[in-house]
Formats: sequence, C-alpha cells, structure tokens
Amino acid sequence: MKTNPVVGVVGATGAVGREMLKILEQRDFPAKEVRAFASAKSKGTKIPFMDTEIVVEELTENSFQGLDLALFSAGGSISKKFAPLAVQSGCIVVDNSSAWRMDEDVPLVVPEVNPEDLEWHRGIIANPNCSTIQMVVVLKPLHDVAKIKRVVVSTYQAVSGTGQKAIKELEDQVRQIFNMKDVECKVYPHQIAFNCLPHIDVFLDNDYTKEELKMVNETKKIMHAPEIKVTATAVRVPVFYGHSESVNIEFYNKITAKEARAILTQAPGVQVLDNPKENIYPLAIYAAGEDDTFVGRIREDDTVEYGLNLWIVADNLRKGAALNAVQIAEHLLIKDLLKVGN
Repeated sequence: MKTNPVVGVVGATGAVGREMLKILEQRDFPAKEVRAFASAKSKGTKIPFMDTEIVVEELTENSFQGLDLALFSAGGSISKKFAPLAVQSGCIVVDNSSAWRMDEDVPLVVPEVNPEDLEWHRGIIANPNCSTIQMVVVLKPLHDVAKIKRVVVSTYQAVSGTGQKAIKELEDQVRQIFNMKDVECKVYPHQIAFNCLPHIDVFLDNDYTKEELKMVNETKKIMHAPEIKVTATAVRVPVFYGHSESVNIEFYNKITAKEARAILTQAPGVQVLDNPKENIYPLAIYAAGEDDTFVGRIREDDTVEYGLNLWIVADNLRKGAALNAVQIAEHLLIKDLLKVGN
C-alpha cells in the first residue's frame, strides 16, 4: 500500500487546478510530494501551497516519471494524449475532463454514490460533469428507497464552470454596463452580465447541447441505472461560483416530501436546507466555498402518481470538480487501489 504517494496536478494554473491544490492542502492529503504541471507559457509560475510555493513545470511526455497519482484538469485533448502516457509510467490518473467518462473501461465515480467502481479501474478514473455530480448525490439515496423512473432537470450554472476567462468576462461586462460602454463578448456568444444563456457547450444534431447529454448519460452510468429516463436543459447564469438545479423526479413507488427530507438528512455529503416559511433554501452564494451539496424546496409533484420537486445547489469548482477528484484519490488510498492494473 502506498501511504505517501507523489502527486501531480495537471492544469495547475487553471481555476480547477488551483482548487485541487487548495483542497489537497485543506484535507491534509498524505502526499510525499505535490508537483504542478501546465503548458509551456505557465512554466515557472509559483503557486502557494502549504507553507511554501510550488513552481509550475511544463507538461511533457516525461512528466509522469516518479509520480504515483495525477489529478488532471487540463481539457479533453490534453487528457487523451497524456493520460495513457501517465498510466504507462505506472501513474494512476483521475481525470476531470469529459474525455474518458463514457469509456466502458473507465469508471466514472462519485465517492458518495458508487465508490465500488474504483475497484475495477485500469489506471484512469473519470471525474463526472459538475452538474451531474451534485444531482446524483441527491438522487442516489432516494433511488435506493423508491426507485426513480424519470428525471427532468434545469441547471443554472455559474460562469466559473467555463474557467478564469469567463469569470473575467462577467466582471468586465458589469463594469462596461455601469460605465455606459459597449459590452464585449469574447467567451460567450451573447452578453452574460444580467442575462441567462440557454447554451452550455456545443449544440448537437438533436438540438440538445453536449452539456445536457452529459447529464443524461453520466447519471445512468454512475447510478448503474440505464433504465432511468433523464432530460436536461442547461443554462449559464451571471453567478461567479455555485451551480443551481431545479430537479423534477418521477418514482415507481410512493415517497413523500417528509420521507425525502429524512432520507437526505442522512445522506453523505448532503445538507438539507428546507424551511420556506423562514426563507430557508439553498443559495449559490452560501454554497460557494463549501464541500457539501445543498438541497431544499422539497415538495410533492401532484401532476404524476409519485413525484417530487427539488432545488439543488453546490460549489461547482469544489464538489463539482476538484473536491470530488481528491475524494477519489482518498478512496484509492484507503482501499489500497493506488496501483495500475486493478
């Protein structure tokens, strides 16, 4: 068992990569050494870590020599090229891109939902889409009790999901509007400040976006429930951090709102905030910086025989990306699975 692995963070200068480093430090991950990698233009950048700084190295084909574990957050094309090289070097990869998620030989894991899938990894483990993660940690404990038939989800996703450039674009557009200047749109096709864009990722031939179909397909894989019908509408909103979701669930069996609250109160990684009379419900501004997924507005849907409506919020950079990856790494250590060829 490797109790003190050498860890590399690939894409360390991006929003998620920096969050990965922060969470490794906050959770006191037992690494012998932590190294940071990025593109050539970021080489030499210094990132605070623990009581010192990590100097960013250029990612090359030889970067994985001596690494036990690599947390990838550098985009699908980078992952497709470098993840197999890492595995060949004896390094386990936890990848945050969409490159490997639907590969049948790669486990797609949310530790609160399907940690058992880590046991059959072959060197690469996929981190799910941010919106999928926060939804399935709420769906799974309900599915275990009443069995889900259909899910209709509408997401309200923060700009940080697009990265640092999108955060800056929202900041710049707000300033431009208040200073009576023309709004510049570089990251998104339309103004995002004081606006909502029903467009995340590219549109496909069926007029759904790639983001929407990620939620459909990943939910089924993670929950081992191909029979669940899922449909999604993904919307970008002018919020910096924290994705929100309106989720309608149809069940095969009866489950009341009271029963759902009781189940979710006991669910790992979930906090119930549900007292509408006191204006208590999940908000993105309160979820930002937090590790848990928050759920509220739990109520029965009387348009179907057995249905519930929920409002789910989580920090997309933490539980939606970096934290989930680190939790996977922690489980690999605990279960002695930090080795290629499981």
